[in-house]
Amino acid sequence: MVSTAESRDLPKAISPRRLTTILKISILFILPLISVLQTHCAPGNTSEQGMPTATQSAPGRGHRMTGREMSLRHFDRTPFPPSTLLPTCTPTVRSSPSSPFKRSPVSLPPRPAPTASSTFSPTPIEPPVSRTLPETATPASAKPRSIPALPATPTPLPTPDGVQREVRVPILMYHHIADPPPGADPIRRDLSVSPQAFEAQLRYLVRAGYQPITLRDLIYHLTLGTPLPEKPVILTFDDGYEDNYTNAYPLLKKYGFVGTFFVVTEPVDKQRAGYMSWAQIEIMSTGGMEIGTHSYTHPDLKGKSVDYIIWQVVGSKEAIEARIQQPVRFFSYPSGRYDEQVVNILRAANFWGAVTIETGVYQSSQWPFELRRIRVRGDDTPDTFAWKLNLDW
Repeated sequence: MVSTAESRDLPKAISPRRLTTILKISILFILPLISVLQTHCAPGNTSEQGMPTATQSAPGRGHRMTGREMSLRHFDRTPFPPSTLLPTCTPTVRSSPSSPFKRSPVSLPPRPAPTASSTFSPTPIEPPVSRTLPETATPASAKPRSIPALPATPTPLPTPDGVQREVRVPILMYHHIADPPPGADPIRRDLSVSPQAFEAQLRYLVRAGYQPITLRDLIYHLTLGTPLPEKPVILTFDDGYEDNYTNAYPLLKKYGFVGTFFVVTEPVDKQRAGYMSWAQIEIMSTGGMEIGTHSYTHPDLKGKSVDYIIWQVVGSKEAIEARIQQPVRFFSYPSGRYDEQVVNILRAANFWGAVTIETGVYQSSQWPFELRRIRVRGDDTPDTFAWKLNLDW
């Protein structure tokens, strides 16, 4: 007979119901494990790298491993050959065609043929909306101001008649009409034509039969066919230096010439020494001279933002118009730098044309915003001046 103490150490009998439950639970965990082992574990003689040898191929998925084989595989870390153990898939984006790849032609809808038209019209652009320029776009002393919205459908005047024209009109480009100051650098000497040399050039133009016209006259001819003199010439002056008023203006009046003066308006606003005043500009305008704009601060406009170009171009235009009470129709690109965006803004702002620093004497109705000029330099001799007037491009 077993004592009470000993009976406590004996295992109790397991009821059949509990045993059945334990077996079911065990089967639920063991069967998936056996399935995985059957799928991913297979015996076979392998080489040192774990791949099947040439004489013994890898076992198929239906091979059942013995307990010894499974134990050996458990401790053998040599990998199974992936081609026989893992399911394979066919790549869809890494195929390498045996023949060179050829594009199949794609059928596109036909592009409508351009409609021929002989009417010359400016390139339409989306007009900038009314905006207040940020302080970073203006000088430190200037305050941001509202730029009025440009007209939605700008119509330059005069309205072109649709005939394309090209005419030979030399446009002379001057800067200073004064002797260069002592110690002037090469650039200043190059830009300075002495009053004596300038007067000699005017006398030559008169003797050679040249007759002065304005840029407005040129545009009327290019767009409407308005007659021009037999030998027209245009004199332009860039930057708005004071010597343009004190030296050039009296000589132009003396010889019956007219000039076009492109003014940089910031130095005028600030009454900077060496530049014309608003009063002098008004006098020249009243005296028959043509006034254009050369921007507000003479920057390189190429590649600049729309806001910045409007501020430089339209702001300067409005300032001059408010003083002379005449529309400003022409622009001179600072340093000759511009791009398509600058031209589009000039068109939208109702400019009629613009002058470049590109050398040439032929002007075209197709390019009123790329009018060519002839630079007159400080060291030009009378022969050089005459030769430039006879250019044929």
